[in-house]
Amino acid sequence: MTNREKYNQAFKHIFTVKDAVLNEDFSILNIEKWDSVAHMGLISELEEAFDIMFDTDDIINFTSYTCGIDLLKKYGIEL
Repeated sequence: MTNREKYNQAFKHIFTVKDAVLNEDFSILNIEKWDSVAHMGLISELEEAFDIMFDTDDIINFTSYTCGIDLLKKYGIEL
């Protein structure tokens, strides 16, 4: 499984969505299901999938699909 597939899998599992909706418009502002519980579930899945630990500021600033891609780069993970 590629890093992008792992990343998408976390979103699909937490938000029960298809790959087609995972784009720059997929954000905390546009997705009703993206509440605090879903947010922490997503963070947890990504930390496990990529064997990383997000710092607090990154957890707070993780507000969209594309933002998450940029944040993972900070941890040396290329999608």
